[in-house]
Amino acid sequence: MDSISKPTFDPKEHQHLRYNPLRDSWVLVSAHRMKRPWKGQVEKPPVDNTPRHDPNNPLCPGSVRANGEVNPEYDSTFMFDNDFPALQPDAPDPGSDHHPLFQSKAARGVCKVMCFHPWSDITLPLMQPAEIRKVIDKWADLIVELGAEYTWVQIFENKGAMMGCSNPHPHCQVWASNFLPNEAALAERCQRDFLQKHGEPLLVQYARMEAQAQERVVVENEHWLVVVPYWATWPFQTLLLPRRHVLRLPDLTAQERDSLASIMKRLLTKYDNLFEISFPYSMGWHGAPTGSHLQEDMSHWQLHAHYYPPLLRSATIRKFMVGYEMLANEQRDLTPEQAAEQLRKLGEEHYKMKKTEGDGGMEN
Repeated sequence: MDSISKPTFDPKEHQHLRYNPLRDSWVLVSAHRMKRPWKGQVEKPPVDNTPRHDPNNPLCPGSVRANGEVNPEYDSTFMFDNDFPALQPDAPDPGSDHHPLFQSKAARGVCKVMCFHPWSDITLPLMQPAEIRKVIDKWADLIVELGAEYTWVQIFENKGAMMGCSNPHPHCQVWASNFLPNEAALAERCQRDFLQKHGEPLLVQYARMEAQAQERVVVENEHWLVVVPYWATWPFQTLLLPRRHVLRLPDLTAQERDSLASIMKRLLTKYDNLFEISFPYSMGWHGAPTGSHLQEDMSHWQLHAHYYPPLLRSATIRKFMVGYEMLANEQRDLTPEQAAEQLRKLGEEHYKMKKTEGDGGMEN
């Protein structure tokens, strides 16, 4: 019998699994599914008519918030305690006398809201690098302030209504807790195990290999690298990495902070330019745990930021994490290499700037 030749593996045509070393889990890549016609839900394009200042918006300068407090007339970043916090510092202890199937333990912390800019109609990619630098400096200050007491300080931004953001004003949230959250605990275990087995921090080695390969790099500069990670789950997910070994945001030098502001603006401009909308995403920083861990050897950690955007094919078609993803395995519909190439090819001048050049550009 003539032997039947087997097809050569093509990641764009043949489904396969990829390992995520930060979560000790696998992702199913099925890029051939992008060929199927879409007959599912189509989102409404985001409305781009946010006023620069709305006195009824509780995040604007001078506005009254839900608790009756009046915001100052701030002209840069502005921080305040969340009026509806998920964590409170003085919650009582539920006790430890529980059945193994019905366990609970104390959860304490603080939740803060941080406004990036006084204008509601501006987002990070439309801000000047010096303005983004002020955001970065405030993030670092918060890690020092809250990390002195709390085990974990989670900085995160939900951008766009699609990601559950209820207020268009540019802002993020900061939740500090007396416990290590699930994702942080996974990253802690995986990075510690990798260093013990391989003698080098996981993400330090990973960044060096990605910089050499260039296959999944989106943008880079002297101090930072942005890639669509090999194990990405969301369509245009990216991972922001420092080139040197850094544990936490406050450890960054002044030059690294300037470079970070630059590369964030470049990445987020590409995101907006992909479908010419204010691109929705959830992002967050992961650095070494704080609190009592500040006195421990955390050299297995590497500072990094995750960006998780939901859009898949267009401004109106998103990736749904349902069914198989919820019940069986994470799955994506295009390869990380394809996503990186699409983002990499995009220009770094914001599409809004191009459209307003005839009017002298955006006022800022």
